[in-house]
Amino acid sequence: MDFGQVEAFAQVSTHHSFSRAAEALQLTQPSITARIQSLERELGEELFERGSRGVKLTDAGRAFLPYVERLLQTLREGRDAVGEVRQGQKGTLRLGSAPTISTYVLPRILNAFCRQYSGVDVIIRTGRSEQVLGMLLADDVQVGLVRSLTNPDVETIDLYEDEIVLVAHPGHEFSADGRATVSEAAAEPIVLFDRGSSYYGLIHSFFRQAGVIPNVAMELDSLEATKRMVEEGLGIALVPLVTIERELKAGTLVKIDLTDAEPIKRPISLIHRRHRKRPKTVQAFIDTMAKIYTNGHEG
Repeated sequence: MDFGQVEAFAQVSTHHSFSRAAEALQLTQPSITARIQSLERELGEELFERGSRGVKLTDAGRAFLPYVERLLQTLREGRDAVGEVRQGQKGTLRLGSAPTISTYVLPRILNAFCRQYSGVDVIIRTGRSEQVLGMLLADDVQVGLVRSLTNPDVETIDLYEDEIVLVAHPGHEFSADGRATVSEAAAEPIVLFDRGSSYYGLIHSFFRQAGVIPNVAMELDSLEATKRMVEEGLGIALVPLVTIERELKAGTLVKIDLTDAEPIKRPISLIHRRHRKRPKTVQAFIDTMAKIYTNGHEG
């Protein structure tokens, strides 16, 4: 039994005519007749009664018809599903992300993406930027969100500048006018986070270039814990601005401007494999990101 036989059966049962079924399928009438006869031989029963008034289903034909209708409906749904994949409406997006981005930036991005592409399943893996690059090169993920990296096999699209800012407890002396010098900040108890992260090295480099040695009070492996320590007045900290939006709005942390230093910034980028055909889901995600950051919605 093949699709041509089933399709011919469905058309003859719909039109009650071999000639009109042939017209609908753009075939000759003998071709339709041959398909029906082949199907009847395979089933071992006649499916149609031929008469002067046209063609009607036999009992066997009526019993067979619901299954044919379900089969054709399933095939139509399958064809529609392929079309949705082609348009990026269905499929899977495997995404790698640095932890800070996945926690504080990615939810908003996926909110916009999933509203438009609700049929796409999103799988997220997190790791440091170098680890995400390794996932991408190993084809474990299709796209990554990382601090800007350079690799000949990767195409990089810069999205926004990740700004590192100084924060203090509202009762701290710096919070009175929201200003301090780098030397004044270095003399205060400083809470650092995640020794293995690029933020740790970036902050140490910042103080080193300013010619001062920071007074490190404690080191934590969690950014969230770092913020809580500052909220309790146990020190000040340099943290990504995008991670403290809620605390700034709630007034539990205060942003302190460093008056004698340039802002600490670095680009955050989307990376994907160079010279690879992009799946529709990946292109849809890239297009979503482009819309968000072209409109100036950073993080």
